[in-house]
Amino acid sequence: MGFEILRRPDAWRSAMAAAFCALSLSALPAASVAQGRELPDFTELAERMSPTVVNIRTTERVRGAQGGGEVDEQMREFFRRFGIPLPNTPRRNAPPGTEEESMPQQRGVGSGFILSGDGYVMTNAHVVEGADEVIVTLTDQREFKAKIIGADRRTDVAVVKIDGNGFPSVKVGDTNKLKVGEWVVAIGSPFGLENTVTAGIVSAKQRDTGDYLPLIQTDVAINPGNSGGPLLNLRGEVVGINSQIYSRSGMFAGISFAIPIDEAMRVADQLRTVGRVVRGRIGVTIAPVTKDVAESIGLGKPAGALVQGVEEGGPAQKAGVEAGDIITKVDGRAVDKSGDLPRIIGNTKPGARTTLQVFRRGSTRDLVVTVAELEADQARRVSRAEPPASAPKTAIGLTVSDLTEAQRRELKVRGGVRVDLAEGAAARAGLREGDVILSIDNIEVTDARQFGAVVAKLDKSKSVSVMVRRGEWTNYVVIRPTK
Repeated sequence: MGFEILRRPDAWRSAMAAAFCALSLSALPAASVAQGRELPDFTELAERMSPTVVNIRTTERVRGAQGGGEVDEQMREFFRRFGIPLPNTPRRNAPPGTEEESMPQQRGVGSGFILSGDGYVMTNAHVVEGADEVIVTLTDQREFKAKIIGADRRTDVAVVKIDGNGFPSVKVGDTNKLKVGEWVVAIGSPFGLENTVTAGIVSAKQRDTGDYLPLIQTDVAINPGNSGGPLLNLRGEVVGINSQIYSRSGMFAGISFAIPIDEAMRVADQLRTVGRVVRGRIGVTIAPVTKDVAESIGLGKPAGALVQGVEEGGPAQKAGVEAGDIITKVDGRAVDKSGDLPRIIGNTKPGARTTLQVFRRGSTRDLVVTVAELEADQARRVSRAEPPASAPKTAIGLTVSDLTEAQRRELKVRGGVRVDLAEGAAARAGLREGDVILSIDNIEVTDARQFGAVVAKLDKSKSVSVMVRRGEWTNYVVIRPTK
């Protein structure tokens, strides 16, 4: 094969490049060359930690023929060759409505790891969700029917229990000491292939993909069936739970995510003690603060959580929080990103009195709020409403009118004006008829006359921020001068 390469027309270039590289390496100190060639040896870690990792199979009773048509033919062939049952696929020959057809069918395959010697196992909530039966298989091929102790969909963490004692268990690591670029190892059951070991590095930390979890990003190969398995550092400590992949095909594409173990353990402890997770809430809908908005309202840097809506009668409203406020701190702890707020409040004990620092119309103030409990069955409310466009451009170009008393009562606002016509820069910034302007240039708007007076004093060469109410949501629009 080597001779075939050298016979190619460009072979002399490859040969010369190889010779140059060899000469370059020979010029380096021997220690540097050795260090560059040194790679971690995962054999001892894999041998030591594999017994703590389990395979999890779930079953549910399936009635009526369900296709399995979502699985393409290539994947079906893969499952057939390795003898892995297709999930959610009852026997095709079972007569409809018969007892045979309604018997438990394999629903899915996942992974988990043993937290303690008395049989507590951690996995993902989506692995056991909807399961009628959970089967845990150890590396020595012992099988146990597991009891679901609790599952938390918001963080995708679940704890199950198998009977027995003396099980090999993991050691929990410190996520705060985990560094980007550090080697990590995953052990799990991709496609049902038990105790598969893959390795890679930590690509990033604090990735925001949900309300309550900043995830660890890695390039470790993770595929369906790895869910719930451990992410280990080279000391053999669990630093995360493999949970998600970024992929357009459903298979590994070089980006995977793990739940930080410190967050997962906080959830697991509550699941083991009370069977559910108790979280705090204050009743606000929030959005990120953009750079344009931060600069235009005098906040300085884009930080904090912009309050788009306040729940009527909720803790935040009782504390005096208003739509348009930017929450910058909670009990002195900085809210760097909007996603930090639900995590901080969520980890606050219901009933606790908490101080919020809010930025409102150019100044900060402290508001004391009594945190309420987020109901266990309360669905996450994520704002899908389109906020006023924040594409900032040029001068005002607005015609406005006073709100009627009835409109103010309906909107629950003290002042404000209604936009009757938006043109020029205002229209390009996203303002439109029917919007309600609550403040401009950090000055609260009381009526159309006062609004006109404020606009007349604006420096037309500078950007101006406008707080806008549209429907139930409040946001900022930045209008920039024409270049």
